[in-house]
Amino acid sequence: MRILVTGGAGYIGSHTVRQLLARGHQVWVYDNLSYGHRGAVPAECLVVGDLNEAHKLDHLLLSERIEACVHFAASTYVGESVRDPAKYYQNNLTNALTLLECLRKQGVGRFVFSSTAATFGVPEKMPITEETPQQPINPYGRSKLTLEYVLADYAAAYQWGFAALRYFNASGAAADGSIGEDHDPETHLIPLVIQAAVGQRPHIEVFGTDYPTPDGTCVRDYIHVDDLGSAHVLALEKLQPGQGLRFNLGIGRGYSVREVIRTVEEVTGKKVPVKEGPRRPGDPPELIASSAKIQRELGWQPQYTDLKRIVESAWNWHKSHPRGYADRPKSNA
Repeated sequence: MRILVTGGAGYIGSHTVRQLLARGHQVWVYDNLSYGHRGAVPAECLVVGDLNEAHKLDHLLLSERIEACVHFAASTYVGESVRDPAKYYQNNLTNALTLLECLRKQGVGRFVFSSTAATFGVPEKMPITEETPQQPINPYGRSKLTLEYVLADYAAAYQWGFAALRYFNASGAAADGSIGEDHDPETHLIPLVIQAAVGQRPHIEVFGTDYPTPDGTCVRDYIHVDDLGSAHVLALEKLQPGQGLRFNLGIGRGYSVREVIRTVEEVTGKKVPVKEGPRRPGDPPELIASSAKIQRELGWQPQYTDLKRIVESAWNWHKSHPRGYADRPKSNA
């Protein structure tokens, strides 16, 4: 297929682009590079642009005869969404609607959406299934859930085929260490712990040690970024007109903050300085996904089901790129 990947120069997008190319698809990455990196994708695939530039999107869709879209482009920081909800509704909803209308005008009705576990809010039961009530507690989660509703309406009215993939804690890096995680600011636990281990930050702060979990710290389901990428590829290739697919993505078990710290120490051979602090408002004690539905319906299987392997891949990237994509050779930048 001839595929447009919005936000494809970002963390999960770039790993998905690599897999799409490996499967023989033709890919155009549309990214404004506010969060993404030129060095994360082949230069010949990249088109720099913003989702609010409808004329540029129209031209690209028409000239390259695009047949499908994988949509990653979004603002994704929960705390920022609370402080500045306008940014999140503008980018994650208004700009996304501009994209959808451009696609509709050009007859492109195959769409895979990067949604989030944040649409579930604070669930009462674990693991989280597709039947778990979606009750987001912040503007980020609400913006993503609203677009899921929009896509369901498009599928019913315009015979679109769409998939909404709600994933949990994306983690790790490409096995060969060539692309990986590089956020500014960084908010994901594994790279933060690695940075503390190598002295790039003074310590890792543990927010809450009195949760009702085995060691008192929050438990999360960490899913490798390449496993996320393979789920997007499978969903895209399986979509049918008028069909709405909704899947949760995780490995089905959780690891605590203390377990992540111990695993980073084991993998790196370095002691991680730790500072303990109070709980953060809105942090659930435990978030674990059931991926039984996508495994049953699409045959998806996570390849990284052990935290140590996930951390090893992240460490492999960090060792060769301690300053992220700033350490890429200039020819690839």
